[in-house]
Amino acid sequence: MMVTLLAVLGMLLLHRFACWRYRLPAIRMADDAPPLPQVAPMALPVAATAQPGFSGIHLLDDSQQAFAARVLLARRAQVSLDLQYYIWHNDVAGRLLMNEVREAADRGVRVRLLLDDNGIAGLDPLLCALASHDNIAVRLFNPFVVRKPKAIGYLLDFRRLNRRMHNKSFIADGCATILGGRNVGNEYVGSSENALFADLDVFATGAVVADVAADFERYWRAEAAWPAAQILPAADPDGLVRFRHSHADLVRSPQAQDYVRALTEGAAQQLLAGDQALIWTRATLLSDDPDKALGRAVASEMLGPQLTALIGKPARELVVVSAYFVLTEADIADFAGIAAAGVRVGVLTNSLKSNDVALVHAGYAPTRKPLLRAGVRLWEMKGTDPAARARLHFRRRKGSSKRGTIFRSSGSALHAKTFAVDSRRLFVGSFNFDPRSAKLNTEMGLIIESPVLAARLQTVFDSEMADTAYEVRLRDGRLVWLEQTASGEVVHRHEPGTGPGQRLVIALLGCLPLRWML
Repeated sequence: MMVTLLAVLGMLLLHRFACWRYRLPAIRMADDAPPLPQVAPMALPVAATAQPGFSGIHLLDDSQQAFAARVLLARRAQVSLDLQYYIWHNDVAGRLLMNEVREAADRGVRVRLLLDDNGIAGLDPLLCALASHDNIAVRLFNPFVVRKPKAIGYLLDFRRLNRRMHNKSFIADGCATILGGRNVGNEYVGSSENALFADLDVFATGAVVADVAADFERYWRAEAAWPAAQILPAADPDGLVRFRHSHADLVRSPQAQDYVRALTEGAAQQLLAGDQALIWTRATLLSDDPDKALGRAVASEMLGPQLTALIGKPARELVVVSAYFVLTEADIADFAGIAAAGVRVGVLTNSLKSNDVALVHAGYAPTRKPLLRAGVRLWEMKGTDPAARARLHFRRRKGSSKRGTIFRSSGSALHAKTFAVDSRRLFVGSFNFDPRSAKLNTEMGLIIESPVLAARLQTVFDSEMADTAYEVRLRDGRLVWLEQTASGEVVHRHEPGTGPGQRLVIALLGCLPLRWML
């Protein structure tokens, strides 16, 4: 008893000390961004057919081509690069793209890099070096003052540091943008050998880019965005030189060759050269107020209610792809009500085998039975091994000889966040159907008015899901997982690819009162 009391007192004293010692600076520096160069923006052949008030849309489903599109945009930029990401890894893909950012700045391009401080492990020295560049400004969103180990920040200021900037956008010269679900790192943009996640981005030009740029500006100037110079240690004077030298070695390494080849082979080159047609349509940006990360956003103006107001109630079909699918009782009732009205509702999410966060699966698992009873159809990503990774194809409408895709999975886990309504509207962004996206993290995405793209997603649920996912059903009150194989249908009576120990842990985690933070 005495030991426990002393431990509690110690934690209280530590917290009291930390609140004094490890608080953010009292005054934030003035805007640290360099001025824009007075030059013409890049010429973008793909925008030659632009239509006033419309946006040109192309979906980036292939992981390496999504990486290549970012690199090629950075190389074409003449005026500015504004990059906003939740995760940027210190790995091959992360360092290759960071070098493109540095080279753009060397050409005179103004670069602003806004990163959530939770997903940049090991990047402090490189970010310090980049921030010392005359044409680069770096800001950290909701930063940890303690740099090593960062986990202390969660213990000492959990209420603030549990709220993250989940947004992802890449804006070049104010005339082209890439946004969606992908972070920057090998597992998000790698080859079939090292990509973990099946994901989806949107390349856009035209009217919506100005809205994405204005939203970046709002986040850049937000109270939660701090200049790196006030958070990170002083930069090493030789940091940029060492980075240039290390990049020269990296680009010659075998690990980098897949990324290098992707820059000259594939759809990204054709897209930016104007050899690939865009879909010109209406697109609307939805985004959370950055003050949501400080717990001060108005609930009715969060992205979830914005989606509901803009989409309305589905009349015929609703298909949802969400890496994390954790519903509240009210959410379950909403899905049940939609299905009861005669709407076909289908959901694809991760299985326990493919989910990268077991606690999230524990929050999702209890919702399966009520959803299935309500008439919702459920599929769970198989989570195949690298030798047999699935490819999820999205074909065009019947009558078209061409084959198109929304996302092609070279990964074994689902990370995409998209849904389609009535084969008319498609959402692509960072928003998961879970309490964290709804209440804690900031999110963004596009509503795209395109029957062509929305219908492709519906086609997958109608005819191709069996290649990639288990269908979950109820039989005699028990869950079963149906897998279509070359030799016929296999019925799994337990979570496929798992053992009793894993299932027990998930059941125990599901009893914890943590759904609000999943």
